[in-house]
Amino acid sequence: MKKRLLSGLIGLLAAQPALSMDLVETYEKALSYDSGIATARASFEAQKAASDVSRSNLLPQIGAFGDVSHTDVDGPNQDSAYETYAFGVELTQPLFRADAWFSYDASKFQTESARAQYNLAQQQLILDVATAYFNVLRAADTLTTARATEAAIQRQYDQAQERFDVGLIAITEVYEARASYDDSKSQRIAAESELDIAREQLARLTGEYTEDLNNLRRNFPLGRPEPMDPSAWENTALDQNWQIQSAIFDLNTSEANLKTAKSGHLPTVDLNASYGKTDIEGLEDPALAMSQRDGTTTEGRIGIRLNVPLYMGGGTQAGVRQQRSLVNVAEQSLETVRRDVRVNTRSLFRTVNTNIESASALEQTIISRRSALDATRAGYEVGTRNIVEVLDAERNYYVALRDFANARYDYVINTLSLKQAAGTLSPQDLVDLNNWLSASAPGIEALAEEEETLEDPMQ
Repeated sequence: MKKRLLSGLIGLLAAQPALSMDLVETYEKALSYDSGIATARASFEAQKAASDVSRSNLLPQIGAFGDVSHTDVDGPNQDSAYETYAFGVELTQPLFRADAWFSYDASKFQTESARAQYNLAQQQLILDVATAYFNVLRAADTLTTARATEAAIQRQYDQAQERFDVGLIAITEVYEARASYDDSKSQRIAAESELDIAREQLARLTGEYTEDLNNLRRNFPLGRPEPMDPSAWENTALDQNWQIQSAIFDLNTSEANLKTAKSGHLPTVDLNASYGKTDIEGLEDPALAMSQRDGTTTEGRIGIRLNVPLYMGGGTQAGVRQQRSLVNVAEQSLETVRRDVRVNTRSLFRTVNTNIESASALEQTIISRRSALDATRAGYEVGTRNIVEVLDAERNYYVALRDFANARYDYVINTLSLKQAAGTLSPQDLVDLNNWLSASAPGIEALAEEEETLEDPMQ
């Protein structure tokens, strides 16, 4: 029976076209094409630049100035007009600006949050590529089993028609067979559509429509999560999950913005220094000439400027209330993310283990349903089983094959999702998984050479 199981499974999966493109190649194409990862990268770069802009408010500001003015004096014993030309350079160095310091702190936290979001986007791309890749394989397997089911039921329908023609069975059995055949045909059409849709989803990530994908080898191991302790995975996720890290930095940003708002009550101190020349031309009135010297003068000036805010229309107090509420929002958001990650991690841990157990059980299910199908066919030959029972047995067998393949794909995706939740997912995971992909599945073919050909008792 084991030989028949392997032969039937190999016959179904080997019916697919030759496979060529592997998982790592797909991921590399997505890295250079996907707009989501490009957006996250650009957002991170923009925030780094914003942090430099914020830091510039703490550094010296140097500028050149120029001034041209015309003065017309008209009064008792005074009647003159002259022009003044001034130019020079001016330096301003903030000495105490608490708002600028706290704003710079906030910008640094925002940069770290953007970095965490970028890392999260990289992990999400890994998961998205793997999910789309294996969904194509899943849809291809579904189509393969749907076609095999349709072919098997068509054979039963043709056999029923022949038996009816010679008067061995009633017309009702022909109708039952025809109904099952029509149903299997509609399922095959739906499976073809699902495969096209799955390929569209993969092309969205890579920019290419790929017909040939490497598949999992038959001997791909379904290993338990390591460590085998959901609490250990939970603790790792709380420490390393990038979504949590981003939420923590968002909270730090809000707290720094609250300090910035409170600093609106504090004085500011700046160092000002300037050096320039003033040129007065056209001064003719002797009285004014005594106070304004006609010609060029050079002036250097340095000083400290203190500004104390006394009343700003209530805007400072309102800003403090606003930022305090935003801190509360960030705290609650962080707590929500932590709870979600905690539940998701523990759930994925259990789901991976369930996938392993399901795949093991489905292997035995395939054997059992193969035996049931053989027995039902034999019973139909001797008249102890009817056509409906044969059709159900055919369908159940192919469903078991499909479910077994799906259980393996579910295991792969959920294992990667568990690592993403824990914050440990990396491209190396795709490389390791890629080692278990093959264009020709040589492991299965090697076993197939030792198997007996599965013969249809109806032939």
